[in-house]
Amino acid sequence: MNPNWELKNCCQHEQVVFLATIGVFTLVILALWRTFLLTPFKLITVFLHEASHAIACKLTCGEVEGIEVHANEGGVTRTRGGIYWLILPAGYLGSSFWGMVLILASTNLLAAKIAAGCLILSLLIVLFIAKNWTLRGLCIGFIVFIALVWVLQEMTKVRILRYIILFIGVMNSLFSVYDIYDDLISRRVNSSDAEKFAELCPCPCNGLAWGVIWGMISFVFLCGSIYLGLVILS
Repeated sequence: MNPNWELKNCCQHEQVVFLATIGVFTLVILALWRTFLLTPFKLITVFLHEASHAIACKLTCGEVEGIEVHANEGGVTRTRGGIYWLILPAGYLGSSFWGMVLILASTNLLAAKIAAGCLILSLLIVLFIAKNWTLRGLCIGFIVFIALVWVLQEMTKVRILRYIILFIGVMNSLFSVYDIYDDLISRRVNSSDAEKFAELCPCPCNGLAWGVIWGMISFVFLCGSIYLGLVILS
């Protein structure tokens, strides 16, 4: 079957449910943004941010010495070697990319199961190189949480795995855009990834400019995930 890139005859039932669910999740996330209820999901976004730094480091032949995620929604990845100008932007952009992947994975049960399995595997791997108990607790908590949802999916009529994957994807995408704005644009943290990247890059862009560019790319990832999700469901 050829992909329906033009989205002809949009929107059918599954597409409406997809859009409506994203809309509801977005409203819930915004309403609960400053409450403790979203803290675990914010921290999983920080985890994906730091994991993206680590992946970029390994892909460029570097060594990952440790990863930390802190309760104040901060984090750090200690690396040695690798290509630094690829490792730096990988955090924010990688986190946005994983949000897009999870949103797209939620459109199909098999894909959602694969995404859940990959997320559990990545949490298990990071559990053994985590350097603080916040990250260890986050890994253990989400491994148990996703495994429980998976068991419910297989053994009961509570079939919510796709929606959990979609919620994590939407949360990750929104928090990535917000995090870029908060860290790189509104507050201009001098030690931020964007400021360090500006020092390395030969072009005249400063940290603020790179923050804007990365924010636009992250927003494109979010919009692209919704569009491609509609194409998949058409």
